[in-house]
Amino acid sequence: MIRTDRLTLRRARIEDLADVHAMLSDPRAMRYWATPEHETVEQSRAWLEGMVQGAPGEDDFLIEHEGRVIGKAGAWRLPEVGFLLHPDHWGKGLAFEAMTAVIAHLFTAHAVEALTAEADPRNAASLRLLGRLGFVETGRAERTLLWRDEWCDSVYLALPRRAWTG
Repeated sequence: MIRTDRLTLRRARIEDLADVHAMLSDPRAMRYWATPEHETVEQSRAWLEGMVQGAPGEDDFLIEHEGRVIGKAGAWRLPEVGFLLHPDHWGKGLAFEAMTAVIAHLFTAHAVEALTAEADPRNAASLRLLGRLGFVETGRAERTLLWRDEWCDSVYLALPRRAWTG
């Protein structure tokens, strides 16, 4: 568990399903995610069960704010990090606060020389956040993800351990 001024970052539990589904079923939250919004609670349950079970190379957290799960942040597959926040909580600095704590944890807990991230180049808010965290662009690729019937591109970024200032 990680605590910040406003957040608790903790491991997922099945009891988080209602809050997780509220996030994963919101089209605004999922616009630049790997999959479109979840149409059923069962889709969200399967996603959450995978997070609860964990996988090798995973060090992922749910973001809790004022007693509710509002997002996720962490490494779904080291060294790649990611984050997702319910739109009701955008623009308040919560993703930056969560990711700052997660990055510090990941560099402390794992012998990785750099953390990486991938974003859709149209996702300006996420790219700004990653830049504020110290990530720098390392490359781009076209047509990396088919999202519904639309091909999306990718921007790849990295944050070397030596560049992390916390």
